[in-house]
Amino acid sequence: MPYHDLTIENQAFPSFRDDLNSALQALGSTLSGSTPPSPTTIGMLWYDSLHNILKMRNEGNDQWISIGYFDQDDDAFRLLDGTLLVDTLGVETGGLLGTQATNVWQTGTGTTESLVSPAKIKAATQGISNISENGYQTFPSGLYMQWGRVTGVNAAQNKTVTLPIAFPNNFWVVNATPMDNRASGDFEVDYYSVACLPVNLSTFTIINEGTSSGNNQTMMYQAIGN
Repeated sequence: MPYHDLTIENQAFPSFRDDLNSALQALGSTLSGSTPPSPTTIGMLWYDSLHNILKMRNEGNDQWISIGYFDQDDDAFRLLDGTLLVDTLGVETGGLLGTQATNVWQTGTGTTESLVSPAKIKAATQGISNISENGYQTFPSGLYMQWGRVTGVNAAQNKTVTLPIAFPNNFWVVNATPMDNRASGDFEVDYYSVACLPVNLSTFTIINEGTSSGNNQTMMYQAIGN
């Protein structure tokens, strides 16, 4: 539909009738077109046929407000992502017809109601994990727990260990438990005097002050951070 400026000039018949019909047809099509109509007026409706979006001119007459999307394939009206719910006075009622970032759900402090997928609910409530011998589990509170097996820990030597993943903010505590590998199966505490020291957010040091009988030992560790 060709645009019409919606202004009827002084003119003779039948030009006047043709001009009036063109203006009415333009209004009837909601000024449908791929480019904005000109000139514009406050409250003017324009159907942007390039993007299939109905728009209204704002009160400042300097911007278009998008109202909704018209799905021409399914013959259906669609609400635009990010649409806020308000009352009759324009006050937000806490609703958002759209999605929010995963970290917003994981933080859990936002109060804006919105659409959410099952995947985001799972990410917010379950966290991420790697359930294996050397693994980790995160929690919605921000707590991280990690664990693993370390081999080749020798007496009177330091052993640097790299965690499965780095702690994003803090590495609070780590401890290691020796696993006795002798054929007898007897566990003698005096073979081991183990201390652990975080080095940075992704590594820690095992300090084995045990006797020489504690060479080449395997240890299990647990680390906590956030």
